[in-house]
Amino acid sequence: MTDLRFYSTRTAAEMLGVSLRTVQLWVENGRLPAWKTDGGHRRIPADSVDRMVADQRSQTAAPTTAAAAPAGRAFRVLLVEDDEHLLQIYRMALETLNPSVEILEATNGYDGLLLIGSSKPDLVLLDLIMPGIDGFRLCRTIDAQQEFAATRIVVVTSLDKHAIADRGGIPGHIRVFSKPIPMSVLQSLVVTLQVSPGTPA
Repeated sequence: MTDLRFYSTRTAAEMLGVSLRTVQLWVENGRLPAWKTDGGHRRIPADSVDRMVADQRSQTAAPTTAAAAPAGRAFRVLLVEDDEHLLQIYRMALETLNPSVEILEATNGYDGLLLIGSSKPDLVLLDLIMPGIDGFRLCRTIDAQQEFAATRIVVVTSLDKHAIADRGGIPGHIRVFSKPIPMSVLQSLVVTLQVSPGTPA
């Protein structure tokens, strides 16, 4: 039976643990389907929000090895994503964290690789499909270099596990999230990596 329930953007934001503006951005860039009432208010299909909530719960339960920033500097996160809207959403989520994090950005794999070499980030959050050097090559390059042993990698992609395998796969210890990653999951992940070195996230 078709689910005909709908949520307002505010209700969806509360359920997903993100800001109202984040939900609005997701609607605008097509991450969440929505329609407008005669009064101009957005309504989001309940099943779409419910699926994201379920994904959020399952992803939160998965383990990740923690990393810690060297003493004397902020935890450094490199975002490698060619979608400007997603970069904005990630930035909004990370800028609210306490303790604060240092945010670096690249919109393609080549620039991402240069920043990884020059800045030694504690966490790299990357897409797999990007212009230039793709995320698959980035993952393998980081994983193969001993100097980046302390750098954690998290993949956020629209590819399913079969499509990832068909393209050569990525190292098995790297966590993979489906797009869009719930912002509360991203925040929880970064906070855990910041404050709990050496323990599972």
